[in-house]
Amino acid sequence: MRAVLGLISRNKGFVTFMLCMVIFRSAIADWNVVPTGSMQPTIRIGDRILVDKAAYDVRVPFTHISLIHRADPQRGDIVVLDSAGANERLVKRVIGVPGDEIALQQNHLYINGQPASYEPIAVQGIRDDREDPARYAMENVGAMHHPVRWSIAQAGHSNDFGPVTVPAGQYLLLGDNRDNSADSRYFGFFPRHEITGRATRVAVSLDPGNHYLPRNDRWGAALQ
Repeated sequence: MRAVLGLISRNKGFVTFMLCMVIFRSAIADWNVVPTGSMQPTIRIGDRILVDKAAYDVRVPFTHISLIHRADPQRGDIVVLDSAGANERLVKRVIGVPGDEIALQQNHLYINGQPASYEPIAVQGIRDDREDPARYAMENVGAMHHPVRWSIAQAGHSNDFGPVTVPAGQYLLLGDNRDNSADSRYFGFFPRHEITGRATRVAVSLDPGNHYLPRNDRWGAALQ
């Protein structure tokens, strides 16, 4: 015990720095590795994303207890949450806020009866397209604009969902990769207290399909 205390005493500057860093990552900002393709093309497999953990609440470090409520998630936000239903950390997009009526008809989105419009876009560099070719479009509804991915192999299959009304204190979250995302269509609504932060940009991107070489064009890229 004395040896441990002595080691801490000799390195108290380093220990203090590391403790501050851990608290900072827990309560203020963090980065997360994205291992799945559920948010492609916005977030790609191997992206390390920056997460603003104080975007919605200032919390007691290492807990979900809110000290200061700053804001609530808005439609279009990309959020990080610790999901009890999924039993893992998820990264998804907010599609429905409390009170919204949400529906998907043939994979086309409706929010409060307003249909989204879709503009085809070209996307390069998605390795999944080699075995599962896809179509890409910019989904526009109200002030929300972001890309989505549809599997060509799934075209014509029934992908209807809803309409459902988002309850108070809950959020409806979807992945941008609409045919390959375990989200509110599987787990239901997500409680507000499970949302721990907002993803803001890509910090670093490494391509796991290419010997983890860096994707330099994605470093620092803002998330739309």
